[in-house]
Amino acid sequence: MKKFWLAMIALALAASMADAQTYKVLYNFGSKSGDPLGPFYGVIAQGRDGSLYSTSFQGGSFPILSGTVFRITLEGKPTVLYSFHGSDGANPVGGLTLGTDGQFYGTTNWGGPGAEKGRIFKITPGGTMTFLHDFTSGDGFPFAAPVQGIDGNFYGTTTNEITHYGADEGAVYKMTPSGAYTRLHVFGSNVASVGGPDGPVVQGKDGKFYGIVWCCDRSFFKITPSVDFQTLGTAGLGYLLRPLPLTSGLIQGSDGNFFGASPGSGVRPNGIVFKLTPAGTFILLHGLDGHGDGAFPIASLVQATDGNFYGTAQFGGAPSLIGSPGCGTIFQVTSAGLFTTVYTFPSDGSMGCNPAGTLVQHTNGLLYGAAESGPWGNTGGVFFSLDLGLPPFVRFIPEASRVGQTVGIFGQSFTGTTAVNFNGTPASFTVLSDTYLTAPVPSGATTGFVIVTTPGGTLTSNKKFQVRPQVLSFSPASGPVGTTVVITGVSLGGATRVTFGSTQTSFTQSSDTQVTATVPSGALTGHVGVTTTGAASYGHDVFTVTP
Repeated sequence: MKKFWLAMIALALAASMADAQTYKVLYNFGSKSGDPLGPFYGVIAQGRDGSLYSTSFQGGSFPILSGTVFRITLEGKPTVLYSFHGSDGANPVGGLTLGTDGQFYGTTNWGGPGAEKGRIFKITPGGTMTFLHDFTSGDGFPFAAPVQGIDGNFYGTTTNEITHYGADEGAVYKMTPSGAYTRLHVFGSNVASVGGPDGPVVQGKDGKFYGIVWCCDRSFFKITPSVDFQTLGTAGLGYLLRPLPLTSGLIQGSDGNFFGASPGSGVRPNGIVFKLTPAGTFILLHGLDGHGDGAFPIASLVQATDGNFYGTAQFGGAPSLIGSPGCGTIFQVTSAGLFTTVYTFPSDGSMGCNPAGTLVQHTNGLLYGAAESGPWGNTGGVFFSLDLGLPPFVRFIPEASRVGQTVGIFGQSFTGTTAVNFNGTPASFTVLSDTYLTAPVPSGATTGFVIVTTPGGTLTSNKKFQVRPQVLSFSPASGPVGTTVVITGVSLGGATRVTFGSTQTSFTQSSDTQVTATVPSGALTGHVGVTTTGAASYGHDVFTVTP
């Protein structure tokens, strides 16, 4: 009887969720000549104008269908901003990243001059294209779009594994906004050194970049901008499978852990959703059943403003025909692993089929995504919205910055805005449009939510903005182990770590502008660093450790 009532409660919750959400097809790709065409693997970026921007693997103005960069309004009106034709690049898989300069950054999977192994590009909202880097035989092929770090540079991954099975060489790279390219780490072609990062990296709150290597169950890594590389461990048990291609990566949840999805293999053949701690502990949250749950989730998750994670399963749900794998699902999962199917794509493909890309939550509260347009690999596609009843909010870039630096804030109904504050500290601001404003981080601001007051109400950010500390000076400038050093700076409140060189030490918090620390045993001459919830800061001057 207890099991019966638990089943009834689960059915009631599922019915309640179904009633609360509204799925809507906004546009059928392929409706006109030159349209973007699926499959749609990449991430979708919200622009300053409130429209959404991404890439399509195929489609465009040229007969060889080498893919596009496109914009689509929330009403479902698409515009092709650029059509690739092969010699300038082809098949942009990873979607787009919005930079702090208002331009979008992405990669083509192949094509371009020389080695034809893909390119990094940036494009304006108006469609002006600039190519920043051409990958060579030593670089590997890019799948994911680069992400912008809090230092202003872009970070991404490549792989040399064309067939996407087995171990092969890949790399993590850094690129300046002007296109200066550096490989930070090269993965070996043997199991011991791992290989093959297809998806994007994500910058954690600690300033390090985290990613997945789809090979040999080894799985996870982290790397600093200064090239301190560390393998975090493995999912094990045959959990992870590397399909063709796999553009999913990790995202950091509000609890500090990382979350992701994998198509799965071995003991979980239909796919999994998992959690990874910053220390590298793998936790299985849910194994998809291949039926009502869906199967083969190959995209990253997104954490919405209700705190839950949402993702897509490429297959499963309702089978379309005998032997068909089904058209897929949209699912929700909590940080504890409670899994719910939010939407099942109809078996006839009339509302889209086989979603393979990452969902995005627009600041109006709705989720948006793209899928193919029918079963059996139809390459048209649909662009859709999913209304879960979540309220509007604001987001910002960059996600961490210092006092005085300008932050871009995205939302809606900004005309007539009367106040902006960072965790309660008022900031000056400039409204540039109804969907975009800028504000410098105010003096005294601490890490927390950004709040914008508009004529229509108060909008709160979906994440906490991290105020980065600044070490300005320290006194004395030298001394032996045991010396008491007074460190002065900005936004030092909430310090969690103080280091002399690479050696951590004990400290006391005097104020938001002052920390007192002791030169630790084993310390060597080097920079003094203070870490807070807004990441780490190191002084320009060097502390000299004397005998």
